[in-house]
Amino acid sequence: MLSALFAQDAGGGAVGQGQVPPFWANPMFLLAMIVLFWVVVILPMSRRQKKEQSQMMASLKRGTKVLTASGIVGTIVTIKDGDDELVIRSEDARIRIKRSTVQMVIGTDEAEANK
Repeated sequence: MLSALFAQDAGGGAVGQGQVPPFWANPMFLLAMIVLFWVVVILPMSRRQKKEQSQMMASLKRGTKVLTASGIVGTIVTIKDGDDELVIRSEDARIRIKRSTVQMVIGTDEAEANK
């Protein structure tokens, strides 16, 4: 067994001379795979998330229960089209927040919508 290992190594002078590296070791191939992954996976996912976020922002109206980025759950009291701020009510407090802090729509509060 040991003689077989030495016989394989004694075949040539310099080790690695004349050997062609595998195609996947080429830096251009690796770069192409990263770009392909970005185009196929990352780009469509980010576009979908932006579209869903804009649809959620457009659906906000008075009486909608929302969750903010800081974890506050409240009901929208005042919202104006074209304005970047809205007022939510959480328990006994009214808080003025930016639209961009709304993370999720939880549902609607019919009693608040009718006030």
